[in-house]
Amino acid sequence: MTPGDMQGFIFGAPHRYCQGPGMIDRLGEVLAPLGASTLVVVDGFVLDLLGARIAVSCAKTGVTPAIRAFDGEITYPAIDALIAGLEGQRPDAAVGIGGGKALDAAKAVALKLGLPVVTVPTIASNDSPTSAAIAMYDDAHTMIAVDRLHRSPEAVVVDTALIAAAPVRFLLAGIGDALSKKFEADGCLAGTGVTPFGTRPGLTGVAIADACYRTLRRHGAAGVAAARAGKVTADLEAVVEATLLMSGLGFENGGLSLAHSLTRGLVKVRGARDAPHGDQIAWALLVQLAAEGRDDAFIRDVIGFHRELGLPFTLAALGMPDATAAEIAEIADWTMTAPHLRNLAAPVDAAVIAAAIKRLETLAGHA
Repeated sequence: MTPGDMQGFIFGAPHRYCQGPGMIDRLGEVLAPLGASTLVVVDGFVLDLLGARIAVSCAKTGVTPAIRAFDGEITYPAIDALIAGLEGQRPDAAVGIGGGKALDAAKAVALKLGLPVVTVPTIASNDSPTSAAIAMYDDAHTMIAVDRLHRSPEAVVVDTALIAAAPVRFLLAGIGDALSKKFEADGCLAGTGVTPFGTRPGLTGVAIADACYRTLRRHGAAGVAAARAGKVTADLEAVVEATLLMSGLGFENGGLSLAHSLTRGLVKVRGARDAPHGDQIAWALLVQLAAEGRDDAFIRDVIGFHRELGLPFTLAALGMPDATAAEIAEIADWTMTAPHLRNLAAPVDAAVIAAAIKRLETLAGHA
């Protein structure tokens, strides 16, 4: 089925999503149906922490893991080196365990070898574990491509005890990234945009994106408090589900819009370029709301939620204090190069974006 040849839409999702405390110890149960041999790509730090538990879980179900530590950049030569390390042996599946780099490395190996892939995030900093996207870079950490798996991950395994034990800044970044998905999917549906599958969004994807936002508004503060205390609670479980599963399904099946487009500019300017992706999106969502002409009370309400959680709502909080008109114009100009700009009910240009940034800065100063 070729997206460009069809009138309808495509809905994609992982075959299985498994979440809960101690889930890492059930990894072998997830892997066993995929075959006896598995390439396991793990962050070096995570391998030191969880290597023995991974090996025990696999041994219980007769899975033989070829475990490889991965701490480098996701480059094509690095992926070729991982494959070369298999010495001609073709595993039955690839597994990524840790942060985004280990997961993307496993995805890239799976894409090249035609394997099913299982993702096991140990932080909830973004929704990449549930998506088919693979961010590829060069050695200078410049993104050069976004490759895509031929199908969604076979399974996603989320141990919420590990998420609770991780630094809370990762969870905050994931929430910042997830909050935008409702408004981006709404914009894509109202406009003429398409999802990463190359089709118009379906109502299911838009509904999931909406549920993501409502879940974070209801459980976000208590979930973050639980994470700060290192505790797994019902609120934290809800936040993790929204940040990893709902957000991923929402953007892949609902589409992206202005908020993610703004990162094209943010990665070019002082200070803000070094902010985590989720922090950039948290701020960019507010700019999208301003550009859409939402009323001041609505935007101030979302600013208040950002303030409660500790998410940025000014350029200064992104590391760019005293932004000049020229710097704001530069952000707006670079944003116009993004492919998601048509995913809005009404078209925007650089002047509209710059005005929205200035409006947000004014509102944030009085919020």
